[in-house]
Amino acid sequence: MIKGQGWRLDQIADPPTIGVCSKSLQVVFEIRMSAYSFIIVDDHPLFRGALRESLSAAFNCTIDEAGSLDELNMRLMPNRAIDLILLDLSMPGVQGLSGLLFLRAQFPEIPVVVCSASEEPTTIRRCIEFGASGFIPKSHSAEAIRKAIGQVLGGEIYMPSGTDLSVGADDDTSELSARLSTLTPQQVRVLMMLGEGLLNKQIAYKLSVSEATIKAHVSAILQKLGVDSRTQAVIAINKIDDGWRQPATR
Repeated sequence: MIKGQGWRLDQIADPPTIGVCSKSLQVVFEIRMSAYSFIIVDDHPLFRGALRESLSAAFNCTIDEAGSLDELNMRLMPNRAIDLILLDLSMPGVQGLSGLLFLRAQFPEIPVVVCSASEEPTTIRRCIEFGASGFIPKSHSAEAIRKAIGQVLGGEIYMPSGTDLSVGADDDTSELSARLSTLTPQQVRVLMMLGEGLLNKQIAYKLSVSEATIKAHVSAILQKLGVDSRTQAVIAINKIDDGWRQPATR
């Protein structure tokens, strides 16, 4: 297990020798006295448990788990230092890239790594476009996942080797991705609920705000996306999710 002493390697003349848990984890990152803080966000308890066990064996860390985006919000208490969120793309209330979009808008200072059963190059590219610090397929071995997370903690962006980011790239989608990135966290949540087919009054109830506030959010969303109707806004978010497919088994 990697333990820190409160220094960075570049701040001392003769840095101590650091041992790593396995030969494959050849990444040196910031040495620190406190443990890393991770949150695993996945609606499958078995996967969360297996990933927790794997990370606990490799890193000096504390790990929380969440099975939904709402549960994650409760874990992300104000002023709490989180070093990394490991996010699945498919959970209750979340489909495709909307969860990542919300997290990057609400908590831009927290690195997010997508850990998904999907391995489509288009999905990987769009996750990186939306600000993910990495994309780890669930098909990776435990050792490969540990190595990938070590690279992210060291400041790198991780993608599976051989990923072709040019697949599925087009100017229209890139422009739409840029427009979506301008939405506020609350606007992202409203757009997610529009995609679920909820009415303004239902969204207002869920978010504990007035229906007039939701109408204002919807108007702002339409303006930022450059569309004229709620239907077109939903089509836009679905277009971003085109190419994302959740395999039947994982």
